[in-house]
Amino acid sequence: MLAKLKLLAQDTVIYGASTIIARSLNYLLVPLYANTLSTFDNGVQTLVYANIALANVLFSYGLETSYLKSASDMLHRSGDAKGYFSTAFFSLLVTSTIFAAVMAFFSEPIARLIGLGPTEGEFVTYAALILWIDTLLVIPFAELRLKRKALRFAAARIIGVVAVVVSAVILLVPFEAGLPGAFYANILGSLVSFVVVLPLLRGLKPFFSFAYLREMLRIGLPYVPAGIAGLLIHLIDRNLLIRISPSDIERIYGNGYVASDIVGIYGRVAAFGIILQLLIQVFRFAWQPFFLQHSSDPDVKRLFRYVLSISTVVTMFAALAATFFVPDLVRYHYGGSFHILPPKYWIGLSVLPWIFLSYVFDMVSTNLSSGILVTGNTRYLPVVTFTGAAVTGLGCWLLIPVSGMDGAAYAIVAGTAAMCLVMAGYSLRVFPNSYHWGRLLVMLVGGIAAVPLGNHVAAGFGDGSLTGVLWRLLLLFFYAFLAAALFREESIAAIGRIGRMLRDRR
Repeated sequence: MLAKLKLLAQDTVIYGASTIIARSLNYLLVPLYANTLSTFDNGVQTLVYANIALANVLFSYGLETSYLKSASDMLHRSGDAKGYFSTAFFSLLVTSTIFAAVMAFFSEPIARLIGLGPTEGEFVTYAALILWIDTLLVIPFAELRLKRKALRFAAARIIGVVAVVVSAVILLVPFEAGLPGAFYANILGSLVSFVVVLPLLRGLKPFFSFAYLREMLRIGLPYVPAGIAGLLIHLIDRNLLIRISPSDIERIYGNGYVASDIVGIYGRVAAFGIILQLLIQVFRFAWQPFFLQHSSDPDVKRLFRYVLSISTVVTMFAALAATFFVPDLVRYHYGGSFHILPPKYWIGLSVLPWIFLSYVFDMVSTNLSSGILVTGNTRYLPVVTFTGAAVTGLGCWLLIPVSGMDGAAYAIVAGTAAMCLVMAGYSLRVFPNSYHWGRLLVMLVGGIAAVPLGNHVAAGFGDGSLTGVLWRLLLLFFYAFLAAALFREESIAAIGRIGRMLRDRR
């Protein structure tokens, strides 16, 4: 048993590290695109890529998860799952080819449908090609996971992202290929990943079973609506922001902007949420196997309570620190001429505190999902996700015309908070626990109140000045002191657990 748990931990580290490295490398493209493309072109790319993420769910229609389940069962029964591999791959090959061809043929109407002009139809065609290649990667990547070839899985992902970054730099800087170059780079990266996993296709055989396909569709299709709803929470803002009226743009931001400019600015600024996103991703990779392994411990509820308190406070602290210092890092003149985001993007920096705050609620939801998962009541999860998507969509529809980019950010906070509340309701119903909600609320209110205070004090000394930075650091110190005082028991327990782990290693 111990050996199996160690294997699980090793795979978790590899998958988690590959995801973090890939996303971090991808983030290098944000300042590249911001400094080489116009805000209009950044808006087009932001919107198209948001819809690529949504279309990916439709293109693969849950077949990745269902293939893992069906092929794993077959391996246990007979030791050979090549029939499922061939059926799943050929199914996606046929359907993705049809979907991509339809997208390319109707590229101009689709461009208008998502809020772009017909002249941007070529980028829908590029998106169709990206989706087609990425869909062909779904089953080979699933096969690597099924066979526990975690290192090869990680290598394929990271090599593909490196190819995107390198080719984007080459195409956009010396060759000045513009927005098409950004799409060419992504196509090249997907092709490189496909070449890396190409040897797996030797396992294909001329076989297709409608019975196997029906079985996999029965398992996989229910994941599609929930998958789309989950993505909409963080992507619907772009799709509604592109529809902001010219009169609202002029009232909020003045002359000289169109909707695509606003989406481009918002998308590049909101991308800084990766700071909190990676923190939650790392926690999720470690937390899910951990709580499943310890769900039968006698003190499991106390353990869950401690973990929620500590992880949420750490996320609040990280969100406050990012709110204080990311704007200064963005506005800083590196080398006297380079900005992470050029000045034309700075009108969107006001969304950052809200984007960071939304991830605090994401962290709480991630913790609370443990109660639902350990009791097997996963039927509640789609309700949680759809609630978050519905509140976010309604919030964007109501607030974007009033507050523009800030309205979209408010809506995301509302959606993630609603999802957190519904998750808490279901989780505590099936797995009652006495979490320290009052103390966490004090930390939340304290963090929110610290933002205007820190900004006011720093502005008095000049944004980015040493004195302003020191005052904000002092506020962070007091915030950490408050957390230590409120959660003294959890802190002592966490330090003790870490100490025991270090002693056990020795």
